Amino acid sequence: MEVRIDPYSGCCNGVRRAIRTAEEYLESNGRLYCLGAIVHNGAEIGRLAGNGLVTVDYPELPSLCGKTLMIRAHGEPPSTYEAAARYGIRLIDCTCPVVLALQEKIRATYSEIRETGGRIVIFGKPGHAEVNGLVGQTGGEALVVECADDLDRLVSVGRIDTSARVALFSQTTKDPDEYGKIRERLMELVPASMCMVYDTICRQVSSRHARLEQFAEECSAVLFVAGKESSNGKVLYELCRKANPRTFLVESIADIPADMLRPDDIVGICGATSTTRWQLEKIAGYLNNL
Repeated sequence: MEVRIDPYSGCCNGVRRAIRTAEEYLESNGRLYCLGAIVHNGAEIGRLAGNGLVTVDYPELPSLCGKTLMIRAHGEPPSTYEAAARYGIRLIDCTCPVVLALQEKIRATYSEIRETGGRIVIFGKPGHAEVNGLVGQTGGEALVVECADDLDRLVSVGRIDTSARVALFSQTTKDPDEYGKIRERLMELVPASMCMVYDTICRQVSSRHARLEQFAEECSAVLFVAGKESSNGKVLYELCRKANPRTFLVESIADIPADMLRPDDIVGICGATSTTRWQLEKIAGYLNNL
C-alpha cells in the first residue's frame, strides 16, 4: 500500500493563526475562554482543552467578567463586542483577516444601498458562525441563501425587490461553482445594472478545490479527514467523492474499517480547512504500519 498526504490540505491560515494564538496564551496563562468551538474539529478541540482552553457560548458571557475571551477565526457580529464591553471581558480577536475584510465590505455596502431599498444577499449556511457575523454587519437585515432556488423564493414573496439594487456576497469557505450558479440566477432575476456581485470566497479555499479534485483522481482510494460539524469539510468531501467514488469520510483512525482499503491501493489522505496537519500525519503513520 502506498500512502500519500495531500500537500495542500490542513488548516487554513486563519484557523492556524487562531490555534497558534491560543497555544501561546495558554502557555503563559493556563486558562483561556473561546466563544464557540475554535475549529470544527473534535480532536483538536480536545487537545487544546487539555491545555486549558474552555469553550463557552453566549449565555455564559455575563459570568466572564474580568476574564479573557478569544474571538475565533469565524468572526462575530457587533453585538458580541458590545456585550464584551458591557460585561468587562478582555478580548483576543482572532477574526481571520479575510473574514474581517468581508465584514467591513458588507457593512459599507449595506450603508450605501439601504436608503434606496437595496438588499444584501449572502450565499452561506444559515446559522454558521461566520454567516452570523456577516449578517450582523447589517443589523440582521441581510438575506442568506443556500441555492439558486432560494433566490426565486425570496423574489416571489417580495423580500428581494428586483427594481432595487442587490449586493451578493459569499461565505468565505463556500464552493466557487455553487456561488457561480447563484450569481447567474441573480442576474436573470435582477437587471444587470442593479446587481452588485463580489468575489468573496477565500483564495486559499477556492484554489484548493481544483488541486483536491486532481489529488483524488490520482489515488485509488481517499481518506478525507474532517469533523462532522465542518461546513467546509462537507463541501470538499463531496468534491473528492465525485472525483473518486472510493472516498471515505473519517475523523480518526477508529473510523477506518479493516476491509475499507486494499493492499495494492494508492491511498490519498486529505482534509478540510479545519483539519490539522498532525491528524493527517497520524492516519498516514497508522496506514504505513499496517
